[in-house]
Amino acid sequence: MKLWGGRFSKETDALVNELNASIGFDQRLYREDIEGSIVHAEMLGDRGIISRADAGAVIEGLKGILADVEAGKVEFTPDNEDIHMNVEALLTARVGDAGKRLHTARSRNDQVALDFRLYVRREIGTVVGQLLDLEKVLCRRAREYQTAVMPGYTHLQRAQPISFAQHLLAYGAMFRRDVTRLEDCRKRLNECPLGSGALAGTTYPIDRFQTAAGLGFDGPCGNSLDGVSDRDYALELLGALSILMMHLSRFAEEVILWCSWEFKFVELDDAYATGSSIMPQKKNPDVAELVRGKTGRVYGDLMGLLTVMKGLPLAYNKDMQEDKEPVFDALDTVTMCLPVFADMIGTMTVLPENMRKAAGRGFINATDCADYLTKKGMPFRDAYTATGRLVADCAARGKTLEELSLEELRSVSDLFGEDVYEALKLENCMALRKSFGGPAIAETTRQIHEIEAFIQARSE
Repeated sequence: MKLWGGRFSKETDALVNELNASIGFDQRLYREDIEGSIVHAEMLGDRGIISRADAGAVIEGLKGILADVEAGKVEFTPDNEDIHMNVEALLTARVGDAGKRLHTARSRNDQVALDFRLYVRREIGTVVGQLLDLEKVLCRRAREYQTAVMPGYTHLQRAQPISFAQHLLAYGAMFRRDVTRLEDCRKRLNECPLGSGALAGTTYPIDRFQTAAGLGFDGPCGNSLDGVSDRDYALELLGALSILMMHLSRFAEEVILWCSWEFKFVELDDAYATGSSIMPQKKNPDVAELVRGKTGRVYGDLMGLLTVMKGLPLAYNKDMQEDKEPVFDALDTVTMCLPVFADMIGTMTVLPENMRKAAGRGFINATDCADYLTKKGMPFRDAYTATGRLVADCAARGKTLEELSLEELRSVSDLFGEDVYEALKLENCMALRKSFGGPAIAETTRQIHEIEAFIQARSE
């Protein structure tokens, strides 16, 4: 008979059992389930709700089950539906009636809410650690290429000169925000639902503050209905992971472009690329493409759980069993993508001479030309128009602004002097962009130091 079978006069249909069982996926919560049960048993014993002898037997039994699970000696069964009932059945088989007393003043509703929060809290730490490892790679590669001039783009059109370091550090800024989003999620979820019971608390004299403290929470959830029915933290996590994957996907798209012969700004290490079954010349950026593709999968996990939750009345409903698989899938996806992506960036060969060659075409120093005239006293709009005329002339004749003679430059303004050629040199255009956040070496150095300090603060 099932642990909850006292009310029922016949066995559950086999197909219903199959539909109802969640042990196939929620068994990964075994550590959190046992940890929560140990703290619950300690509190029950301390409050005299069960005897200290029974509490001690339960705790030792649970520790033994945990050791056996981690040693691969335990096989969970769908007959017991979920991880909670599997652990309880194992415990009762080992310690007898004492095991039957563990569920006093507790429901599976607050038990699963607790396990899931503990799991999400732990996994956030894993993702943050991987993000910080990626940040370290970006800082190292950025430091290597602070003087490497490349075209910055808008609308995928060459726009202004930047350094490769500046480009990498833009993603460094994004990933810093991803870290803080995850940290914010972890802070908000850090309330303990244990003691909420099925929905209305309990008549037993439990100490919810003791169990919350024992499990590392800031305190108990303040409303028992909310404690068992809230999945905000899971949705917030999926939202943060979706934004993170969006950042990875944008980065992946640029790597894919940079690897193409049309750009050839980088070449991936052979360990992070694949070939074609029919075209022997191909070297495909499959890692980047897979990361880009798996982003949609994480978006789907978010939308799936939002849809599950959108119409549920309080408190717990069985629909909420569908909360775990999307979170598990998103976390598995992200934690698989981040380290391989970091290694791909860390090992790729950067080709700064190709970047510089691309920067030399496309008139990306046109703004600097207009700024030159403005600094000589011409109103910016007039300088903009004059430079536009020069660009149109160069485009028609296949020349660059730097290749124009001083006479040709003066055909649009007498303000041009010999010093214009220094102003138009791409290395100078980049180096003079010293405004806060810009690509000048002093600024990319500052950005690197800020990211490194951010990483260091989280390792102390």
